Amino acid sequence: MKVGCIGLGDIAQKAYLPVLGVQPGVELHLQTRTPATLARVADSLRLPRGQRHTDLTELLAQDLDAAFVHAATVAHPEIVARLLEAGVPTFVDKPLAYELSASQELVRLAEERDVSLAVGFNRRHAPGYAQCLEHPRELILMQKNRTGLPEVPRTMILDDFIHVVDTLRFLVPGPVDDVTVRARVEGGLLHHVVLQLAGDGFTALGVMNRLSGSAEEILEVSGQDTKRQVLNLAEVIDHKGQPSVRRRGDWVPVARQRGIEQGVLVFLDAVRAGKVLSAQDALATHELCERVVRAVQERSAAA
Repeated sequence: MKVGCIGLGDIAQKAYLPVLGVQPGVELHLQTRTPATLARVADSLRLPRGQRHTDLTELLAQDLDAAFVHAATVAHPEIVARLLEAGVPTFVDKPLAYELSASQELVRLAEERDVSLAVGFNRRHAPGYAQCLEHPRELILMQKNRTGLPEVPRTMILDDFIHVVDTLRFLVPGPVDDVTVRARVEGGLLHHVVLQLAGDGFTALGVMNRLSGSAEEILEVSGQDTKRQVLNLAEVIDHKGQPSVRRRGDWVPVARQRGIEQGVLVFLDAVRAGKVLSAQDALATHELCERVVRAVQERSAAA
């Protein structure tokens, strides 16, 4: 099974290549336009010259069975479109694109060509978060905070807050009939944003503070007088009278703890089985992110 990896930045090296590089039956092909990075990463994986590429055309000539795209977001539309047009099942880091119209076009192309397109929303596969589906979810609260990182609204929301948006969509127990956005923008930079989704019997709140004083991620789901709390994707605390703490095992790889390994395997298994994966649900997350972006921009313009 020939699998291409396009873009060899921090996320690819830390999260995806440690998984892809040890999969049995996978012939891994790397592509980046930076020769020094290609040589260093390929050497670390002991890949032969024939599996190292500096040009996408050269990579596509290898008759790939699947591809992972970890290039910069601005390059996603062109790269993903070329892969889909070549009939290559494609897994792409979130977001598909910064502009909703470009994301919609990629999903349309994938469906038109009947080719798998998957987006890397790893938190859906993270064990602590996936287990929250088993818990009552009358109230959902997710915080993903950073320190010293106010940013342009569209970039912040599509590159980072999108994880919060998608996790809320994943966990809400029913249809959403009310969406509310609050934010603080100063000097054109987004300091914090709050998204509220509500439906029959539930409320979900997503919070991101880029001037929080600490980098942290906290998920809480509660209902029926019980609560489950997940801290930094690694520690699960169940509250029902007396708190009960479960921590990840000492030898659990970070990629498995964060759901990256599971997402990769689900995608590869689908490719092997000839199952076409649709990106329509991922597109719904992008559409909600666009709604957040526009609400923030409107508030900023009115200020």
